[in-house]
Amino acid sequence: MSNSYIIINDNQENVLKIQTLCDEFQSLHFVASANNYADGLNAILEFQPKLVFLEIDPKDKKSNLSLALINELYRYLKVVPKIVVTAKNGNLAYEAIKFGVFDYLVFPFPISELRKTIFKFEKEVDSSVEINNPTENLPVFIDNDASEKSSNELTICIKSYGDYRFINASDIIYFQADNNSTDIHLVNGEMITAFKTLKHFEKVLPSDFYRIHNSYIINKAFISRIHTGNAICYVKNSTIKLPFSKSYKYNIDQIIIDISNSDYLEI
Repeated sequence: MSNSYIIINDNQENVLKIQTLCDEFQSLHFVASANNYADGLNAILEFQPKLVFLEIDPKDKKSNLSLALINELYRYLKVVPKIVVTAKNGNLAYEAIKFGVFDYLVFPFPISELRKTIFKFEKEVDSSVEINNPTENLPVFIDNDASEKSSNELTICIKSYGDYRFINASDIIYFQADNNSTDIHLVNGEMITAFKTLKHFEKVLPSDFYRIHNSYIINKAFISRIHTGNAICYVKNSTIKLPFSKSYKYNIDQIIIDISNSDYLEI
């Protein structure tokens, strides 16, 4: 399945940088680029892409590129594409949250950050996910369309020599890496070991789960507090504190954005 995308940016160097990385993914198909508001809007309406990279802090102010373009799309399209905002800094992140953007990237960002965005996008549009380890007879199965489900709907089955263990994803607080296996910590205090790496889970879990450390994936629903100064996530109704690393700070920012998109009051 091919997913078309458009790049709207007044900086041609940044257009080429994004396009070069996207070319690595066979599922993505470049259809157009534009360097100003009017041309960008026309390109989206003409090609109706699945994904749009939108610069909202342009060097050329005459380009009129801004978040206002998103509002315009809702006037004409039944299905608005996923919008990945690009900007020189994070000053407009809060405004972007209110516009419901899919992601927010700050230039100059490392290639790894854009790659994460594309993987996350593909995860949302992917279907029928199953984890299999050919070297183990202890598989973990994720039911169909896992990436499209919330943790309230997803069931994970851990099979061990005829023993089928079913876990509701909504009951999972966090995953912890343990060499080539992963410990799954449940809300009832139980811990279950799956003979899969944390990387396997990172690829197939629904969007409620975020990797925050080389050793941890956490369920966003169980986060009560994020202390960016101490690099710690606090787990609801417990004394559990999970560290997050600088390399996954991007995911922490995304968690904050996601929570802010729900019923939210900042005081």
